[in-house]
Amino acid sequence: MFGAREAAWPLIRRDLGLTYVQVGVLLTAPNLVGAVLEPWLAVWGDTGHRRKIVLCGGLSFVAALAGFALAGSYVSLLVAAALLAPASGAFVSLSQASLMDLEPSAHERNMARWTAAGSVGVVAGPLLVAGTIGLDLSWRVLMLALAVGTIPFVALARRVRFPTGHDGLSFRQLLRGAVAALRRPAVLRWLAILQLTDLMGDVLFGFLALYFVDVVRVDPVAAGLAVFASSGAGLAGDVLLVRLLAHVDGLRYLRWSALAALLVFPAFLLVHGFWPKLVLVAALGFLRAGWYAIPKGRLYTELAGRSGTAIALSDLSDFVGRLAPVGIGILAQRFGLGTAMWALIVAPAALLVGVPHRGSPSSLGALPASSQDGMLD
Repeated sequence: MFGAREAAWPLIRRDLGLTYVQVGVLLTAPNLVGAVLEPWLAVWGDTGHRRKIVLCGGLSFVAALAGFALAGSYVSLLVAAALLAPASGAFVSLSQASLMDLEPSAHERNMARWTAAGSVGVVAGPLLVAGTIGLDLSWRVLMLALAVGTIPFVALARRVRFPTGHDGLSFRQLLRGAVAALRRPAVLRWLAILQLTDLMGDVLFGFLALYFVDVVRVDPVAAGLAVFASSGAGLAGDVLLVRLLAHVDGLRYLRWSALAALLVFPAFLLVHGFWPKLVLVAALGFLRAGWYAIPKGRLYTELAGRSGTAIALSDLSDFVGRLAPVGIGILAQRFGLGTAMWALIVAPAALLVGVPHRGSPSSLGALPASSQDGMLD
């Protein structure tokens, strides 16, 4: 769904007559709503109610996506998008946390598998948009079809194994534990890296189609091809990363890929022509593999046994990071989108500065082994 929506922004903007600032708000405000609500849901998910939260989140996701498809104005579109963010957090993020609980000793590799699976959907999204355009259908038809297509997955979620919670720990105690975890430098490091690297993740992806339409001057179909090239290369990188992490240290990979991206991204912005930019944006998609999976895996390991808390802290830190799209929108409105995109170079620079050269995740804050046994039903 999100891959399709990002590729469809030029169509949505034209249909509703949106400005760059309005698009930036549509990308930012819902995420801020999610950053406020999702931490509470995530911590609550550590108390034994995770199955109910996931299922309610899935039903809300279906309703919000249908509302997005049927929105007749900017305000109604914004309301539907605002519901999508926390619904996705409850439905998807807590499912991710449950996967981490299944194999606590393999967080990085399982996050790489999760990301690769998600990349399949990201790649399929632009293809669906291109097919919709080819059939002369509206983007609304596609979004409504995706809403209907989500229903079977909500039903399947009823059969997923979920943690039963921590015996003897109340919601208030778990909240206090989350606050205490924020005092740990290692936790803060990975939270900061996750936010900064997202500049070349969701933020770049959100503006990519608009960049190719407004700066490179191609039509929406060609812009969709650029989104597909980026996501397709990202999928290839994510799949290869699963194997790579069996042989290469994740921290070393992050540093080398960041150095390469620090060279490729300026080349992408400076080069002229659709095809050279297409090749370079695909290279960026490939290089970015692992920029989410490895730091998020490290965060889960730092908070072993408290996956809901890891999600909560990640969502809480997102409150600042999710302001980035509207910031890029304001810069684009004033200086042009081509100039505004230079701000995203902070992402690889942050990896080079922030990723430690060596060291393993600490075991501080992990629950005792006895507390982790029997957590899954």
